[in-house]
Amino acid sequence: MHSRFRPADLRRDFTASLVVFLVAVPLCVGVAVASGVPAELGLVTGIVGGLVVGLLPGSSLQVSGPAAGLTVLVYEAVQTHGLGTLGVIVLASGAIQLVLGFLGFGRWFRAISVAVVQGMLAGIGLVLILGQSYAMAGLKAPSSGLDKIAGIPGLVGDIAADRNALSAFALGAGTIAVLVLWKKLPARISGIVPAPLVAVALATAATALFSLKVAKVEVKGLLEAIQPPGVDAFSDLGNVALLGTVLAFTLIASAESLFSAAAVDRMHDGPRTDYDKELMAQGAGNAVCGLLGALPMTAVIVRSAANVQAGARTKASRVLHGVWLLLFAALLPAALGVIPIAALAGVLVHAGCKLVPVRELVPLWREHRGEAVVLAVTAIAIVTTNMFEGVLIGLLLAVAKTAWTISHIQMNVKDDDETGPIHVRLTGNATFLRLPHMLDTLEALPKDRPIELDLSGLRHLDHACLTALTNWADRHNEEGTDPVRMSGKVASAVG
Repeated sequence: MHSRFRPADLRRDFTASLVVFLVAVPLCVGVAVASGVPAELGLVTGIVGGLVVGLLPGSSLQVSGPAAGLTVLVYEAVQTHGLGTLGVIVLASGAIQLVLGFLGFGRWFRAISVAVVQGMLAGIGLVLILGQSYAMAGLKAPSSGLDKIAGIPGLVGDIAADRNALSAFALGAGTIAVLVLWKKLPARISGIVPAPLVAVALATAATALFSLKVAKVEVKGLLEAIQPPGVDAFSDLGNVALLGTVLAFTLIASAESLFSAAAVDRMHDGPRTDYDKELMAQGAGNAVCGLLGALPMTAVIVRSAANVQAGARTKASRVLHGVWLLLFAALLPAALGVIPIAALAGVLVHAGCKLVPVRELVPLWREHRGEAVVLAVTAIAIVTTNMFEGVLIGLLLAVAKTAWTISHIQMNVKDDDETGPIHVRLTGNATFLRLPHMLDTLEALPKDRPIELDLSGLRHLDHACLTALTNWADRHNEEGTDPVRMSGKVASAVG
């Protein structure tokens, strides 16, 4: 990238914006349909991501819009609280992001456990795969993750017994096949048109050519779909469950955006992302989306990668992609009505598969087994409970795993003379997590021998261990032997 404007940059940005626009259209519509909201609202969020976030400082090449990673949470929120409350949730999340960015918390989102984030995305991917598999067949998915899994045999039976369901599922499966195979074609072919657009276009053409009786996207019109939240909807913010949803939106959208920014920074050699400004930009975008009653937004790695790979040089490319989305939504809304829902479901199933880090899991298990457990538990918890509880479980497990790891303690017992004192040296961090091991070792020492306890190697001694050492020393001293002698900087506190 260059600090001065050059005509060559504008040409590159113009071309890149068209590529990103073609990638964004099927994804914006697909995420909206899967979230249980009008298709146009997905385009609204994409437009705001281009025209609002695209103009703000933060990351120059990152593209924002509705993301598959929030689909599950949005669907749950709409089903629980209603579409009219969605705008309030998104607006509140955006306001929190603005405050966090202003206070300098943007960089701290990088401190979130990578295993939890990967587990979160894997859990979202699994829920997407399960839920959209039903949508591919034109059937309604069960509400809970466990019910979705239990309903798979019935789903297979319905597809086999119903010709329309079989046709829809074949369309979805064909869409996935095109997405997988398109990238294997020579670059001079696959690089011209994005795979999602090709896959959806072919499925739409097949539907028309063979007169397939499958469900298509319902079109309301851009202005009709926009429903700003009413004043009454803001009273729901006193609901504890709603506040939990707001926090989940904020955490997931912020983490996904800032992790995406880190990934995009590795793809180009231009200016690095200012994480606080990027978080504020995302907050501003979500605030606008909330006022319009649209979907929440995050930075999206698929569109961002397409932007960089298409040769974008400045933020003009992402702003222009928002302009193209606006023109499409305003001038060609009827084009959405010919798209089969099964094709969009196929796009999201493919996106869900890419969120599950299958290839990384085996190496992670070999090298960092604890991190692999955190990842797997987070993903399973999301599938079996819900997004917020699953992420919370993952975070708690990550903290517990870290606490267990750093509380490592070594006890070196040296007994050179059967009648002289026993020397015990403690090193590491003495916390309550290692208390059973520490007491077992100390209580196994002979009670009729003097003991010298060296605590100089301890980096930390918590209150539980301090109390336990004091009680053990008192009990040992009651046996009539020489008092336990302690040395080290914490010995006086124990004595």
